[in-house]
Amino acid sequence: MTPQLLAAPEPGWTRDTDIVVIGSGIAGLVTALRCRDHGRVLLVTKALLDEGSTRWAQGGIAAALAPDDSPDEHLADTLVAGVGICSEDAVRTLVTEGPDAVRRLIALGTEFDRTADGELDLTREGGHHRLRIAHAGGDASGAEISRALLAALKDADVQVIEHALVIDLLKDENGRAAGVTLHVMGEGQPGGVGAVRARVVVLATGGLGQVFSATTNPGVSTGDGVALALRAGAEVADLEFVQFHPTVLWLGDGARGQQPLISEAVRGEGAYVIDHDGERFMVGRHELAELAPRDVVAKGIMNRMLETGESCMFLDGRHLGERTWERRFPTIMAACRHHGIDPVTEPIPIVPAAHYASGGVRTDLYGRTSVPGLYACGEVACTGVHGANRLASNSLLEGLVFAGRIAEAIPGDLAVAGPSSAVVPQATPVGGLLDPALRTEIQHIMTSQVSVLRSAEGLAAADQALSALGSVSVAPGVEAWEVTNLHTVASAIVAAARRREETRGSHWREDFPERDDARWRGHLVGRMADGTYTTTYEELA
Repeated sequence: MTPQLLAAPEPGWTRDTDIVVIGSGIAGLVTALRCRDHGRVLLVTKALLDEGSTRWAQGGIAAALAPDDSPDEHLADTLVAGVGICSEDAVRTLVTEGPDAVRRLIALGTEFDRTADGELDLTREGGHHRLRIAHAGGDASGAEISRALLAALKDADVQVIEHALVIDLLKDENGRAAGVTLHVMGEGQPGGVGAVRARVVVLATGGLGQVFSATTNPGVSTGDGVALALRAGAEVADLEFVQFHPTVLWLGDGARGQQPLISEAVRGEGAYVIDHDGERFMVGRHELAELAPRDVVAKGIMNRMLETGESCMFLDGRHLGERTWERRFPTIMAACRHHGIDPVTEPIPIVPAAHYASGGVRTDLYGRTSVPGLYACGEVACTGVHGANRLASNSLLEGLVFAGRIAEAIPGDLAVAGPSSAVVPQATPVGGLLDPALRTEIQHIMTSQVSVLRSAEGLAAADQALSALGSVSVAPGVEAWEVTNLHTVASAIVAAARRREETRGSHWREDFPERDDARWRGHLVGRMADGTYTTTYEELA
């Protein structure tokens, strides 16, 4: 059965379902597929079904699938990358259930690359000590996973609404999640704001990379799920830990928006990070050199740029040869050549760019948030798996594993949730909606003061500048909601980054350059009430 694609109704419309899933990346698609036997499922996506972040994933999905690998070794690598504040229970869940989850993905039709004898062609990325990355199409892993899941969705009894921006959470009189409000848009559709009433809501809205000027995230990644959760009173955690991918194609000063990522797998195949003089400056900075965890490589590149005054560094893969580039990295090679750079014959100019949010809406091991009936999965969630820094290729695995766990937990919620008697929230958040023209200003503030290098002075300036922007209000509209969400999330990131006075993982304070386990081996949990955001420190047990 082909999923029923629902056209946008007129303003004031309603839809009733049992489970509403917001997002069509790996987390949302797997949740919808796994839940279709538990009740009516409605899948909502902001753009088209295949336009989420999953399709852009290059490197692949990590799991202990090789005979000489084990979940315990995968656990150890993940804990090291997380710099002391991963939830070990969450990581153990990920690495133990991961191999079978990947096998189920293969059974759904995902075609990973294989060796001549038919075995998975596993590779290695930064922070991993074993070959454990399953990839597809060389460097098109996300696109292949998305293709397979969307093909499976065609045979599932799942309704779909495309071009729908989620606005706010509906609750019943007991404070349980009872659906969402949406603004449906799209060419040829009448559009309008309406409500989906549901007994369970699953956020799988992806990341928040558009908070920054330079990012690998698609344009839809405006932090909508985190902003919604905050307005609904849900807890968030670890928002200060925004991972910057160390090797993103540098397109010149003034470049904005989504920028081409040069997968970590290129370094896994043997490419070097070099400066303008050809020196491999990561050698001696870390035992793994270019294959060190991402935060280490990103900081190394930024430091070298500061030392030399140069605007970029380089990734040198000339010695890999054209055959390797064509076999393993055809998409990256095509992207580079599109921008006038041939990686076979010249080094690739690179800079770090916002890539992945390790924090998000706080959940337990079954994706439950602090609001009953509201779940979160994928990059929007904070399960505790990533700690202060995500290990390469654990993100797709996290979405896959915890989507399955959400599907296990949802029947219990459906059993206690009666027919929806949703309370519709106010039309705009406290303080109103911001002018869409402020998007660039928010991104500039965050990139200049809250990116790879942070300090008390810069964070205070960012806080002040963001607070000043928050006084501008306009009429409701999709772009105004997006900018308001970006502002909400940016303000929360700054608040957490100001409070954590240490350097840990992807959070680097120049004024507190050392890791401080005595004061900061724990999590900053954020909440919003009446438009005011506060953080609480919770030390690890």
